Amino acid sequence: MKKISILFLLVAGFISEVAAQDVKIITVVESIVPGGIGRSRMIENTSSVDVSALTTARKEGTDGGEQRKVSRKKVKVDEFNETKLLNFFSLVGINFQNIASNDAVIAQRVAELLAQGYELKHIASGVESNAGEPDGQGIFITRMFFIKN
Repeated sequence: MKKISILFLLVAGFISEVAAQDVKIITVVESIVPGGIGRSRMIENTSSVDVSALTTARKEGTDGGEQRKVSRKKVKVDEFNETKLLNFFSLVGINFQNIASNDAVIAQRVAELLAQGYELKHIASGVESNAGEPDGQGIFITRMFFIKN
C-alpha cells in the first residue's frame, strides 16, 4: 500500500509540474519586400486568452451541431509587445547590415528570456511570397517556443 501511495504522489507531482509550465511564443516577421517598404517586427503576446470560448467541438458525420458565433474581434488580443526590426531588402538589394542588426535584437530578447528562466524548446520558420512575376512581396516568419517551469 505504501508503494502505491508513493507512486500516486510522484505521478501527482509530475502532473502538477507539467501544468505549472509557462509557455511563451515570440514571433519574428521579417519583410522580404524589395525597396525596404515592408514592415518587420518581433511580436510577443502579453495577455491571456480563454481558448474554450473560441473552440467548437465537431464530430464526424455531423454538421457541427450547435456552433458558437465568435466574432474576429473576440479572437484578437489587444496587449502585446511589438519590437521594430529592419527589412531584409533595401533599394539596392539584400541588406546584410539589416540582417545583422535584426540578429542582434533577436539575440538580446532570447538572452533576456533565458536569464528569466525560460528554455527555448522549438523553432519553426517559413517563407511566404507570391512567387509570381514580378515576385514583389513576402515575409520570412520565425516562431520561437519557450517553456518555463
